[in-house]
Amino acid sequence: MDDYYDLLGVSRSASADEIKRAFRKLARELHPDRNPDDPEAEARFKEVAKAYETLSDPERRSHYDRFGEVPPGGSPFDGASFGDIFDAFFGNNSPFGGFGGGTRGATGPSRGDDLEVVIDISFEDAVLGSEQPVEVRTHLPCEPCEATGQVEGSSVESCGTCGGAGQVRQVRRSILGQMVSTGICPQCGGAGEIIESPCPNCVGDGRVVDQCAYTVDVPAGVDTGATLRLAGKGAAGVRGAGFGDLYVRIRVLNHDRFERNGNDLLAELAVPMTIAALGGDIDFETLEGTETISVAAGTQTGKVFRLAGHGVPSLQNGRRGDIRAVAVVVVPERLTDEQEDLLRQFAAARGDEVSESKSLLSRIRSALT
Repeated sequence: MDDYYDLLGVSRSASADEIKRAFRKLARELHPDRNPDDPEAEARFKEVAKAYETLSDPERRSHYDRFGEVPPGGSPFDGASFGDIFDAFFGNNSPFGGFGGGTRGATGPSRGDDLEVVIDISFEDAVLGSEQPVEVRTHLPCEPCEATGQVEGSSVESCGTCGGAGQVRQVRRSILGQMVSTGICPQCGGAGEIIESPCPNCVGDGRVVDQCAYTVDVPAGVDTGATLRLAGKGAAGVRGAGFGDLYVRIRVLNHDRFERNGNDLLAELAVPMTIAALGGDIDFETLEGTETISVAAGTQTGKVFRLAGHGVPSLQNGRRGDIRAVAVVVVPERLTDEQEDLLRQFAAARGDEVSESKSLLSRIRSALT
């Protein structure tokens, strides 16, 4: 069995805070939700949790230091509750705002929940950047009571159920041993206090549900799946406890001409057969204007023309990719009699055997000669 101190990467003289910080760091890295297809990470996560369970309890740590094993009948989760494990993975630094909602201090109500919204933006706005409106239905501070949740002048008492902590601990037994969980106090809703006269507008919650609008700065170069964080724009917490964050997930709509490949843009360049054969200039519409592409004589379908610096800006350094325009030689579907005659003369000069003309005038003209 691996040494518990080695598993957590701490010395044998490490303090309780050092042990907790080491566990939280490893739990974030090894949590099964982050490694769904890695059984080794899951096994190591359980070992790390067991090590923390032992070393976080002074009595068990002392026993381990002397005898090197967990006390008989101990469970890998007796001391380290699932709350500790999920707090390590879904804690203050997590975009999910804590296990089951907003983050919570030692006492008092939690800050508001983090929120997520998905917005669709055009291909051009994703490449060039833009400002996008975002609307979300969320908790906002109650104005009549100024988010206190109480009528002015009313008294506030400490909650008798949780003793003002805002949380209650529950212990239950399972086949793994004792399971300890921490949850919001059902009596005070996590506030730790009971209000004598609640505000009639928010019923003591200190917040109300309403529609809220924001403007999001979308940086140039984003792609589908990118997430933008608006700090403090999430839901308001209970009785002025603070706001969560708003996460805006980007979904980029398709373009009728361009396709993204990394930071490059791919498109077709329609080249008339005359220009493909003789050469010439073709106007090409980019996302920002018109550029001229010079086509050399004898160009074939599949030739790639590169417009440097007209692609997608890098989110890291702002350097833009290129446009790669793939030539597609276009043959006219319909010809006038004069155009057909000229092409037949050209084919004859090359010695090409072409099909007979199906034009009525051409057949009459041939019959009279």
